[in-house]
Amino acid sequence: MDLCMRHTDENIYSELVGRRASLAVIGLGYVGLPVAIEFAKHFNVIGYDIDRSRIDNLCDEFGESSASLKFTYSEDDLKAASFFVIAVPTPVDNDRKPDLRPLLDATHTVGRNMCRGSHVVYESTVYPGCTEEYCVPLLERESGLVCGVDFKVGYSPERINPNDRAHSIVNTVKIVGACDEEALNCIADVYGMIVSAGMHKVSCIKVAEAAKILENVQRNINIALMNEVSILFSKAGIDMAEVVGAASTKWNFMDYVPGLVGGHCIPVDPLYIVSMAEKHGVEMPLVNTGCAINDGMPAYIVRSVMNRIVGGNPVRALIMGVAFKENIGDIRNSLAAQIARLLEAASIEVDIMDPYADSGMVEEMYGLKLKSEPCAPYDLIIVAVAHDCYASLDDKYFRSIARNENTLLADVKWAYKGRITSLKYWSL
Repeated sequence: MDLCMRHTDENIYSELVGRRASLAVIGLGYVGLPVAIEFAKHFNVIGYDIDRSRIDNLCDEFGESSASLKFTYSEDDLKAASFFVIAVPTPVDNDRKPDLRPLLDATHTVGRNMCRGSHVVYESTVYPGCTEEYCVPLLERESGLVCGVDFKVGYSPERINPNDRAHSIVNTVKIVGACDEEALNCIADVYGMIVSAGMHKVSCIKVAEAAKILENVQRNINIALMNEVSILFSKAGIDMAEVVGAASTKWNFMDYVPGLVGGHCIPVDPLYIVSMAEKHGVEMPLVNTGCAINDGMPAYIVRSVMNRIVGGNPVRALIMGVAFKENIGDIRNSLAAQIARLLEAASIEVDIMDPYADSGMVEEMYGLKLKSEPCAPYDLIIVAVAHDCYASLDDKYFRSIARNENTLLADVKWAYKGRITSLKYWSL
């Protein structure tokens, strides 16, 4: 097939199904890799990532190539594709402003290698307007083509919850927005091959962008509310877990719980909408306050545990869990790492354990070294992440690594409520 032939919305889907055209996934992280694997069940897929070690590891895991899925770090391989899915990170910079560099770099790459008739779909979380204001002009400049005439663009936000089989790409409704109705239907047909939960088509790309960012902003604010109330109830001697259990008996109560808000989505996406608001001259006091409350939880936890240590400041502490959530190794924006730094600033020796996290990445990102085993005794034990492998730990275990009965167990995730009798106990 002539790689520069003009595809139409009517035939690109059939060409993918007939494996006469290829689909490329740009970015093979926790979003892109599952997308590539699912698409490869139906189409010829090129999985592209700039990280050569990532590609080497994937080739080792899945094989150098298969009939339908090829991993590569060579952008020349993208010239064989006519349908592109961009799923790269969208972090913030040191000033807590949107860092679009990974997204724009990926757009440059696709623009250089796309042909007339291509479809480009963005999954990366951005503020409303970003795709059309920044990405489309780049695609046009790099390719020399015109959006809507020579190629089509769509936005279908990732909604994957890492390590959650109940809410994977396959069984979560897929939101789709596009530059025109023909592209919308084509993109929905392509995703419909892998998403059994169905499509939700929206009127434009901005609506799709806004829907995704609203999902995460809402979650951030709800958790901030629980964190703020938890601080108050703790001061008043009221058990927050019992309160949530009681309130949850009403049908319309949303049972969010207090905790550490880390990772690459919930603490980051509100900053994207705040940035958008600044451009439009709109204040976002609620969103900003929610971010501030959640960002302040490591300091609150450290103050709380220090005030509860019997006999003065602890000498040695153990933090169990540095990943941002249970049963995964993702350590981006880890608030447990912030807790470790705050304790070290108070001249406390801190050990950190996490069976899922990569020790090299933890040291590179935070300058902290992971322990494979506890080096008892400890004056303070903080269980920051409720990994499944921690669930069976009991009072006897924690007593075995404690200095004495005055050691404090700080149970951030309520994993051991009512089960600790030989140590001091505290939870959010």
